[in-house]
Amino acid sequence: MEKSLQSGFNVKSYLAPIIIGGFWIIVLILAVIFKQPWITLISDSLQRFAIWGMLVLAMVPSIQSGTGPNFALPIGLCSGLLSMVTAIQLGFTGIWFILVSIGMAIVVACLLGYLYGILMNAVKGSEMAIATYTGLSITMVFYIVWLVIPFGHALLSMFLGDGLRPTIALEPIGANQILDNFLQLNFNFSDIHVFGFLIRGGTITIRTGTIIVFFAACVIVWLFFRSKSGISISAVGANPMFARAAGLNVNKSRIIANIISTVLAAVGVVVYAQSFGFVQLYDFPLWMAFPAVAAILVGGATAQRSKVIHVLIGTFLFQGLLTTVPPVFNEVLRGEDMTDAVRMVIQNGIILYALTKITATGGGK
Repeated sequence: MEKSLQSGFNVKSYLAPIIIGGFWIIVLILAVIFKQPWITLISDSLQRFAIWGMLVLAMVPSIQSGTGPNFALPIGLCSGLLSMVTAIQLGFTGIWFILVSIGMAIVVACLLGYLYGILMNAVKGSEMAIATYTGLSITMVFYIVWLVIPFGHALLSMFLGDGLRPTIALEPIGANQILDNFLQLNFNFSDIHVFGFLIRGGTITIRTGTIIVFFAACVIVWLFFRSKSGISISAVGANPMFARAAGLNVNKSRIIANIISTVLAAVGVVVYAQSFGFVQLYDFPLWMAFPAVAAILVGGATAQRSKVIHVLIGTFLFQGLLTTVPPVFNEVLRGEDMTDAVRMVIQNGIILYALTKITATGGGK
C-alpha cells in the first residue's frame, strides 16, 4: 500500500468502474427477467459509446497538463458546429461535408484553443471555475452568432424570422450516419428458452466506421503522450515547479494541451452529429461538458491524472447506464414513462460523484 501511495496510484479511484460495472450487469439481468430487448440495449450502448468517445477523450490533454477536466468543452463544440453550418452553406454534401467540416473545425479549434490556453495560464489555481464560466460564455456568444450569421441556405434558415434553425437535418445532404454505415456489422441473436424461461433475442449493430475513428483518435493521443511534447505536458501537470526547474516551458505546454483538447472536442461533435443525424445549435453545447467529465472520472481518472483506458472504460459504463436503466425502470413501474426522469437522476448522480472526486483531489492542482 505504501508503495502504491508513493507512486500516486489511487486505489479508491478504481472502485468506481467496478461498482458501476456491477450495477450495469444487474440492470441487464433485470432486462432479461422483464423480457426487455436487452440485445438492443447493448447495441444502443455501443452506438453511444462510439459517438461520445472523442468528447470524453478531449478531457485527457487538459487533465494531464494540470488544468483539470475541460469544463470549457463548449469551445470545441462551437468550433465544430460553426464548421458544419459553414460546410452546408458552401454546398458540401456526403463524405465531403464530413471531411471539410473536420478540416475547418481543426483550424477554428486551434485558434480558440490557443486563446483559451492563454486564459488558463492567467488564472492558475482557478482553472475549473473559470473553465465552466468560459464554456457558458462561449455558448452565449455563439447563440448570438447563430442569430446574426448571414447564411441563407434552405436547410439553415428559420422558416420565419432571422437566424439559423436550432436543429439542422443532415439527411437532405446525404451526410447522416456516413461513418456509422461504413463497414457496419450486424449480429442477429434468436430467442432462446432456458429451463422454460424466454430470453429475447435481437440484433447488435456495430457502427464500425465511427468506432474506427474513435479508436484512431485514442491511438494518436496515446502515442502523443509518449512523445517528447506529451511527456513534457505530463511533467508540467504532475509538478509545475519541478518542470520549470528542469527547463520546460510550463505555459507553452498548457497551451498545447488545451489546443489539443479543443480540437478533439471540435472533431468529436462532427462525429456525433453525423451519427445523430442532426446538427444542434444554441443550447446544445451546454449539456455536453459535464457528462464527458463524469464519464472519464467514472472510468478511473482523477482531476490530476488520466489515461486513454479511463476514456474507454468510463464512456462505455456511463453511456451504457444511461441507455439501459430508463427502459428497465419503466418496466418495473409497469407503464409509467419515467425515461427522462430516470436518465437525469442517473446522469446527475454520477456527475455529482464526479464533482466530489474533483473537490477531493484539490481541483487538479
